[in-house]
Amino acid sequence: MIIRKLFKFENAHIVRFCSTRRCSENIHGHSYKAEVLLESNYLDNGQMVYDFGLTKVYIKEIIDSFDHAITLWSKDNQEYISDMKKHSSRWIELPVSPSAEQFSRLFFVIIDKILQLTKMQNNEKDVKLHSIIVHETDTGYAQCFRDDAYNKNMGLIDLKEIIFSKQIQSEWNHKDMWQKIINNNTLITPVKI
Repeated sequence: MIIRKLFKFENAHIVRFCSTRRCSENIHGHSYKAEVLLESNYLDNGQMVYDFGLTKVYIKEIIDSFDHAITLWSKDNQEYISDMKKHSSRWIELPVSPSAEQFSRLFFVIIDKILQLTKMQNNEKDVKLHSIIVHETDTGYAQCFRDDAYNKNMGLIDLKEIIFSKQIQSEWNHKDMWQKIINNNTLITPVKI
């Protein structure tokens, strides 16, 4: 069975080297929608694949980090990166360009890691990430599956190379969340949310 949870966020970026000059040369924003599709052949004690309330803990926290932020590519012009960090308190620096395709891959890798590290509390079994869909506009989206997420031909996503600004980190409910994720430490989900 597959279940789907939809998240929304506003984000700005430049997608260098894309075909359209508007996107490749100008900061612009989108009202993104990110769909997280989870799957399992089992149901938990509440007869659910995975309680939607649990997605509000770590998964929502990560996706919400991108809301009202500018996303930067670490290989972009260093003066541009420095200026954006200087004039914005909410920024994320990525090892890949912030296209819809890379956002879907990035979210897949992070959420996949979150699910691997989460200590299940309600007899959830074999819950896996099926795919991530990132809608950049009402008419265009990218969907990432497991093979896409870890495809080195599309650029490896090393979680240790992702940098969240201090303001973003200060807003996390779980202050040590990112360190636990990149250091492969167990994430404990509260029994009652």
